[in-house]
Amino acid sequence: MTRSAGLLAVLALLLAAAVVPPPLPARADEASALDCFGKDGGRRIEGCTALIEGGGVDPAQLPDVYAMRALAYSLKGEYATAIRDYDMAIDLRPDFAVALNNRAWAYFRWGKPATGLPDVEKSLRLEPRVAYSLDTRAHIRQSMGDPKGALSDYNKAMYYGGRRMVKLYQCGLTEARLYEGPIDGLWRRELQDAIERCVVKSGCDPLPADEHCRPAVS
Repeated sequence: MTRSAGLLAVLALLLAAAVVPPPLPARADEASALDCFGKDGGRRIEGCTALIEGGGVDPAQLPDVYAMRALAYSLKGEYATAIRDYDMAIDLRPDFAVALNNRAWAYFRWGKPATGLPDVEKSLRLEPRVAYSLDTRAHIRQSMGDPKGALSDYNKAMYYGGRRMVKLYQCGLTEARLYEGPIDGLWRRELQDAIERCVVKSGCDPLPADEHCRPAVS
């Protein structure tokens, strides 16, 4: 289970809270701020680095800058570098739930799910109804041989994530050839059966390889 859709979904969540870059001092480079909180991964790294090295960021916003750069590194598969930035963000803001979840996902993708479990547990204690964090814990539990716990979290992720999360699982399970129903974001028993089969199947991931949920091709 090494797909990027879950992390990209978390990126959408983080960007939803940061469509407008956090307030920065006048001396901070506005272009760097826009790049840091933009959608281009390469420019995000450059923009966030410029803000960090320039020293003009409000200390209260510095954790967000580190978290955004970490996310860009994680999307590139540079997990060790990403985790160092997440460490900085969380050291500066220990209750940073999104960064905790994203660090857990980076550890999971890096093949160290047990290391990430305490992070996502804390993230869910801080924000227990976040679908993407529940999905992260589900993946970690599944990879650690806990299908019952994984299934519980996948179900909660659908409950709190609504049609978007249901549709993602419909897409992923279609790709896994475990689900043949419509991809419409509506829960149905066929989808539940597919998830129940997935959690006990080695290498099965209910998330799609393409976070945009494009139709699978044979």
